[in-house]
Amino acid sequence: MSKETSSRLGLLRNPDFGLLFTATALGQLGDRIVFLALPLVAIAVLNAGEFQVGLLTAATTAGSLLIGLPAGAWVDRMRKRSVMISADLVRALLLLSIPLAWWAHLLTIGWLCTAALLHGVLTVFFDVAYVSYVPHLVGRHHLIEGNTRLSAVRSVTSIGGPAVAGPLVGWVGAPAALLASSVGMAASGFLALRMRSREEKPSAGGKRHLAREVKEGLNFVLQHPVLRAITAGDAMFNLFLVLYQTMLLVYLGRDIGLGSLGIGLVLSGMGCGALLGALLATGVARRLGQRRVIWLAPLVTCPPTALMSWARPGWSVCAAAVGLAALSLGGVVRVVSQSSLQQSLTPDRLLGRMSATARFVSWGGIPLGGVLGGVSGSVWGAAVTLWIGAAGMTLSSLVLRRASRVVLRTDLAPIS
Repeated sequence: MSKETSSRLGLLRNPDFGLLFTATALGQLGDRIVFLALPLVAIAVLNAGEFQVGLLTAATTAGSLLIGLPAGAWVDRMRKRSVMISADLVRALLLLSIPLAWWAHLLTIGWLCTAALLHGVLTVFFDVAYVSYVPHLVGRHHLIEGNTRLSAVRSVTSIGGPAVAGPLVGWVGAPAALLASSVGMAASGFLALRMRSREEKPSAGGKRHLAREVKEGLNFVLQHPVLRAITAGDAMFNLFLVLYQTMLLVYLGRDIGLGSLGIGLVLSGMGCGALLGALLATGVARRLGQRRVIWLAPLVTCPPTALMSWARPGWSVCAAAVGLAALSLGGVVRVVSQSSLQQSLTPDRLLGRMSATARFVSWGGIPLGGVLGGVSGSVWGAAVTLWIGAAGMTLSSLVLRRASRVVLRTDLAPIS
């Protein structure tokens, strides 16, 4: 292998990183199909109303609120790779239960919400372990490269996932399409089984107290000026993002009249923006600095999402889709810089709790966003709800700018 080729491959030369890279692609492909198919099961199969769709969104995202804080402490006690494998395989079984229930004529909105809730809880454990495992696998000096490559493969699947999911839903129906999600999750888990890079089992260190460990992680994030500011900005952004997303499929499907293929193409456009963001993330972070990226990205790329609220059947949908692509581009650019900064500021023993605490605080309002999106859609309609979501996401950049100002006054030497 030439030096030039070796340089381009970078971390992909590491067999374990290659397995994680592939597992991420398969798991994310399954997740993208879930993103489209799950609400369409409620809308098209169960004839759910706007408020019920909001409840489904809340159930999907309630895991962070219900289990977010103790999940970090539990993950810090375990090998992260084992947590990832277990979460993937059990999520695959949960997704499989939905088409089985549909075929048996047992599927209800209650079944769907319960499956979504349990899937969300397991996703919390997976994501906390994933964020904690990456620094162990690639080393702290390669965090930007590792996060950029993983974001790139997530972005590619964001393009391919909806493009596959739309025709698949149209061909076999939304419940049956979830079979593909189940297969993707299972494949991700089996690939993770092949990774040889295993952390040493965390030392018990005598009798351990869950509440004390949770408090330590919570205090670390909330007392650290940079992590606290980032988490607060994320909380506001995510609240309005989910409010927006809750009515997006309703608006595209019912107000504009797009079929599953058209919806899939619109969401694939978001994936194109995410892929471009992954390609640009490292260069943008180096040119502007991580501290500027985390607030400039949403300020520049969130306002165009308001275009969707004025879209009508025809060319204006394409223009609005560009706004969604911009949102994805900015989101990836911000998250790469933000995640690398958060990981670099956290000692190894607290990585799980940092991730869980940040997720608990910043994602804790997501179920509320789903309910508010459902209520707003019922009262004012999907179009107005999309405008409210766009405005709120844009305003979150003002909170994230606080993190940028704090960074200027804080020693950011990476923690070994």
